[in-house]
Order: sequence, then structure tokens, then C-alpha cells
Amino acid sequence: MSELLLELFSEEIPARMQGRAAADLEKAVNKALLDASFMPEGVKAFAGPRRLTVVAAGLPAKQPDRREEKKGPRVGAPEKAVEGFLKSAGLSSLDQCEQREDKKGAYYVAVIDQKGRDTADLIAEFVPEIVKGFSWPKSMRWSDGEMRWVRPLHRIMCVFNDEVVPFEVGGVKSGDVTEGHRFMAPGEIQARSFEKYESALREAKVLIDAEERKEMIARDAETLCKAQGLELVEDKGLLAEVAGLAEWPVVMMGSFDEKFLTVPDEVLIASMRGHQKYFSVRDPKTNRLANKFIYVANLESPDGGKAMRTGYERVLTARLSDAWYLYNQDLKRPLSERIDDLDKVTFFEGLGSVGDKARRVAALAKEIAPAVGADPETAERAAMLSKADLVTGMVYEFPELQGVMGRYYALEQGEPAEIADAIRDHYKPAGQDDDVPTAPVSVAVALADKIDSLVGFWMIGKKPTGSSDPFALRRASLGFIQIAQISVLKECKLRLSKLISTADFQYTAMEQGALGPGPEEFGPELILFFHDRLKVYLRDSSHERGGHKHDHIDAVLTDADGNLQDDLVLIVSKLEALAAFLKTDDGANLAAAYKRAANILKAEEKKDKKPADPNVVEEGALAEPEEKALYTALKDAEAKAEKAVVEENFEAAMAALAKLRAPLDAFFEKVTVNADDEQLRANRLSLLARLTAATAKVADFSKLEG
Repeated sequence: MSELLLELFSEEIPARMQGRAAADLEKAVNKALLDASFMPEGVKAFAGPRRLTVVAAGLPAKQPDRREEKKGPRVGAPEKAVEGFLKSAGLSSLDQCEQREDKKGAYYVAVIDQKGRDTADLIAEFVPEIVKGFSWPKSMRWSDGEMRWVRPLHRIMCVFNDEVVPFEVGGVKSGDVTEGHRFMAPGEIQARSFEKYESALREAKVLIDAEERKEMIARDAETLCKAQGLELVEDKGLLAEVAGLAEWPVVMMGSFDEKFLTVPDEVLIASMRGHQKYFSVRDPKTNRLANKFIYVANLESPDGGKAMRTGYERVLTARLSDAWYLYNQDLKRPLSERIDDLDKVTFFEGLGSVGDKARRVAALAKEIAPAVGADPETAERAAMLSKADLVTGMVYEFPELQGVMGRYYALEQGEPAEIADAIRDHYKPAGQDDDVPTAPVSVAVALADKIDSLVGFWMIGKKPTGSSDPFALRRASLGFIQIAQISVLKECKLRLSKLISTADFQYTAMEQGALGPGPEEFGPELILFFHDRLKVYLRDSSHERGGHKHDHIDAVLTDADGNLQDDLVLIVSKLEALAAFLKTDDGANLAAAYKRAANILKAEEKKDKKPADPNVVEEGALAEPEEKALYTALKDAEAKAEKAVVEENFEAAMAALAKLRAPLDAFFEKVTVNADDEQLRANRLSLLARLTAATAKVADFSKLEG
């Protein structure tokens, strides 16, 4: 068995594109091999600053012979259908086909024997197609050719079975030569096996494996930090990016003036990370940043990096000086004085300015505050200040620090800590793994901010479609759901329909969206949108509440009358009670009995052309002891379950329904529902209809599967 070694060598590939490109190349080569009936022992791709490499091991020298069967038209089919089939199969006559039969009759089958081709010839065909059709987020042409690649393509190494596979793509001919490190070993390297290729590049100061480069950077950075009693600030995203910038990572430590430590850590990190791709260093004694940083060079310097260090430090000092200036300038003006500036910033066309949004969110937060245990005036002020840092110099320079800088400025300007924290936390959670705000004021502002955005974009018809969600409305609704499930809100009443109406009122009061549809039109659709996100949230097995079955979730999303449940806390409480109930024998048997009853009712409704009425059960017409016992048990369960549902004690409601198990089992065992006596039959159907209606007050058992 032989191996295929392919390298595409170009100018520098952006680090953010390398991982995806390696995965795409590996997938494309693997698919091409499988389509050619090869079963490689392994296909693995590598990516670096100037090269994409893939190796496929365990390939035979020749493609196996293949027999393909192509099903054709029925015997006696129209002549044009037969001609099209013969042409597609490469045959000239039906005499070359076999006849076979199935239940529908005889049909033609073309049996095509294909001789296996040399593997090298197949590689020479599919590699150019892969290269020409390769998808980059951004690509370019160069010279006068039509070839597009992420950066100008200089070499293609393609070797199979120790021989060059000859072809040409975009004027670049394949060969067995690559190049080493651009500065430390710029000469050519010849290799005809992956083992020789990898080792020769390593000698030429090139590590082709991104994971190895990441491990080297992390290890050396940790070593440098520990030597000075410091800690590296972990940053997986930056680590991956830096590993894509250096073929031979050389990790070093630099320092900066201590005066810059008066700036918040987040600002220092953003300056070092965003502008310079440096890692921050923490002092464990103070749990704040130290005046040190880690940088990764792509070069081993003869002077041990002294000159490079001076250059890196000089550039960082300039960056930090800018940050220090912006921070101190921003502090000179209180956040409360910046609110008018927000009126000059458009939130979205048709939804007013950011200042308008701040006022709407403030009004909403004041309404929500009592329900979540927050002081209304405090929540209102926090919401009013929550967007003010968007017009500061620091956030203009580092947009990712929105909210974070607002908290620092608020604290420096004498605002209470709960207001400052709410300014920072109202954007949270930014993702499913992000922290969820728990402080009452922060919760009120975060919920208000999210419901305002959702209502506004729904009002003007800018809803997510398919995979498109440019305004992050799915994230907003999921964040709302995550906040609604925290323990502090367990006893709260947050009705989506009321919040939607309140948010819509704020838009109308500001004459924004007044001509658009009202909440009575888009409200139910928005609640359904929340339900869809709630399903995703509850089915996510990584979450502590995860693992709920989709049919269980569907069973608790409506009330007994089929109206959408708009209390997210109530939905989850009911779901947990239902899931626990169905795990018991009584619950499982009741669900099965419900399904049996529902099937009987459905079949009889089809015959009678009308549904059974649960409200007309005549107690005196009950003939058998078992149906009398079921009726008595049902009345008792109805009363207890209804009372428990009103009290939102769903465990008690399920327990009441559980008492129906024994009388139901006896009923179905002894009683014939479809009796000859029409009156008796109708009464028994009404009894079953009353059973299904009783369960509907607790959950919609018709949605349960299995």
C-alpha cells in the first residue's frame, strides 16, 4: 500500500482561515478517494501560514475493478425513455441489458463492468478539480491567470508511491519540491514521502501541525510565566490565531510601564490582544495583570531576541498610551451627560435612536423590577445609563468592551455597584456558555433590553429567516430564557404576552412603529419563536436541565384550551413534573391508557361525524361497576388536579391523575365501549372524553409519543 502526499504552497494564508481550509481539503480528498472506490487507512490534513498539506495512507497502486448496475425503464416503455437510458449507461442496444422482475413487472438493468485505473491517473484528475473548486471566504487572482486562491499559489507538491503525479493548475505544475522557513531556511526541500517531508521541514524550521505549534506556544509561555511567579491569561482564540501566524513559534516575554496598570485589565487585554496579538500575564498575588506580556515571534534571533523585544515593547507602549489617554478622557464626562449623544446614533431604521432604545428599556426595566425583586427607580436609572458608554472613546476603539467600560466609568463616577454591574451585565448571556446575570437590577435591565429588541424587530418585520439572523434575535430570546430559569425568578410571574404589550406601548408612545402591526398580530408568533428556542434550550443535553424529550416539551406548551403558554417558568415547572411522572409505572400506564382512549374516540368520531361530549356523562346510565368506579375516581381526580394546577403545584396534579390508573385498567379490561346499546355506547364515549379533558388541564397527552 502507498500514500498520497499533497501540499499547496502559497503566500501567507490568514490565520482565521487555516483550520477550516484544512478540514475542507481533508474532506474533499477523502470524498474523491471514496468515490473512486478506495478505502484509505487514513486521510489527515495540516495547515500553516504558507501551506495546506494532506496525506492519505493505505492506497493501492490501482483502482479495483468495479461492476455497476443501473436500473432502467420497464419492458415496453416508450422508445425515448429507452434511448435515454441506453445513452446514460453507455450502451447501444437493449440486448446488452438484463431483464429482471419485481412486483410491478419486468424492467431492464444495465450491468456495466469497469476496469480499474491507475491510482496516479485518478489523482491527477481529481486534485486539479479540488484546487480549482476550493472555497475560500475570500480569494484573489494574480498575474494574468484565471486561477483564484486565497493568496498567490507558488508550488504544488503531489507525490504518490514515491513518484510525482504530473498535472498543472493555474499555470503551476506539480512536483516534489517545497520550501522551508521563509527567513531561517528559505531553500528548496525535496520529498517523496510524508515521513521525509515532515522531518525535512522540521529541520528547516517549519512545524506543519497546528496542534503541535499551539502546544509549543502554551508550554513555553507557561514556563516563562512560572519562572517569574506569574500566570498566563488563558486565551484559546488568540492561541489558535498566533499558531497560524508562525511556522516556527518562538515565545518571549516583554514588559511595559507600570503606570498603564491604572487602566482596567480588560482595556490592557484588548489592546494587547486586538492590536498586537500578545498574551496577557496575571500576578496571582493581586489577581490583576502584571506589567508583562507574552509575544510569539516567527524567528530565532542571533541576539536571543533582545532587539525584537525592544521593538515589541515600543509598539505596545504606543498602543497602551492611546488606551490610557482615552480612559482618562472618558472619565472627565459623566455617563449621565452622554445620554443626549445617544440620540445622534441610530439604533435601526424605524426603531429610533440608541437614546430612544435606552428610554424604552428604562421604562420596561422599571415595570419588570418589582417582579424580579429589584427597586424600580434603581433599575430605571441602570437601564438609562446602560448604553451611555457606546459614545465613549474607549468603546469606539474597542467595541467588545461595551458594558465593561460603562461599569468602570459608573463606579468611578459614584454610581452604586448594583447599577454599575447592571450596565456591564445587561448584554449577558452573550452565548449559551456565558454567565447569566443574577442580581435583581441586572436581571430587570437584561430582560428589558432583550424584549425591546425582539418586539421592535418583530414589529417592523425583520424576523430571522432560515439560517439568517443578522440582528441576533435567536440569541436574545435564548438569553431571555436562560435568565428566566435562574433561581431568583422561580417565584416570579413574567408573562410574555404582557411584556410584549408593554414593550410595544413604549414604541408607540415614542411614535416609532405606530403604523406597524400591533402585539395582537405579531405577539402569538413571537411567543411561538420563544417556544422554539425553549425547545432547543431544554433538549440540550449539556445543560443541567437538558435531556428533555421533544414530545414532553410539546405537551406543556399550551393550556387546556389550546392557548399558548407564555410563562416560561411555569412551562419548565410543568415539564419537570410531567417528565418525573412519566418515569413512574402509573405515569407510563396512564399515558398508554390515554392513547387507547384517544384512539377509540377518534375512530368513533369518524363514524358518528361528531366528537363525544365530555360534559354529558349520565351517572345513572353507567351500568358496569368498573365504569362507575372510573367515573367516581375521575371526579375526584378532576377536582384535585384542577386545584393543584391553579396553585401551580404540578407534582400534586400528576399525583391526582395517577390515581386513575387502577380504575382505568379495570375499565378497559371489563367494559366494552362500543356497546350495541347506542345510549350506553354514547355515555361511555363521553366518559372517555371526560378523561382526556381532565388530563388536558395538566398536559397535552396527545403530544406524547410511544
